[in-house]
Amino acid sequence: MIDYGYDIDTINSISDILKQKYETLAVAESVTAGQLQVAFSLAEGATQIFQGGITAYNIGQKSRHLLIDPIHAGNHNCVSEKVADQMAAQVVALFSADWGISITGYASPVPEQNIHDLFAHYAIYYRNKCVKHERITSPNNDVLTVRLHFANTVLRKFHEACRQIGI
Repeated sequence: MIDYGYDIDTINSISDILKQKYETLAVAESVTAGQLQVAFSLAEGATQIFQGGITAYNIGQKSRHLLIDPIHAGNHNCVSEKVADQMAAQVVALFSADWGISITGYASPVPEQNIHDLFAHYAIYYRNKCVKHERITSPNNDVLTVRLHFANTVLRKFHEACRQIGI
């Protein structure tokens, strides 16, 4: 099998858990630019568990499609725990999924905004309830490596949540 940089064992384990429970997931992304959607599409039985996803990069699209609070988001450059929570909650509804995962953050420094350390906020929702949200960090590296780091970190966190809830 080709190594795309994703933790395929974790992805397939998630797929197995969700198939056993007849549950589905959807993803709302920003900083990872679709990497989580690609990762879940690689799962064995992806069509049984993965409803789809949305990649929204700016405040306009996040407000329109994911119903984030535009005033709060504007004050935080769309990168906060609250924004991640709102994205995950809405993607559950938007895709009629049991699980919603979201992530928003920085994959490269933004010196003009004094952003030098790379970080992201992610949220995991299960049936309209937040079960985990957290701020994660990444070492400075090329953008794709940072995105893959964030995606694989969230995959592991989601795997933990799947194993703990509803079993």
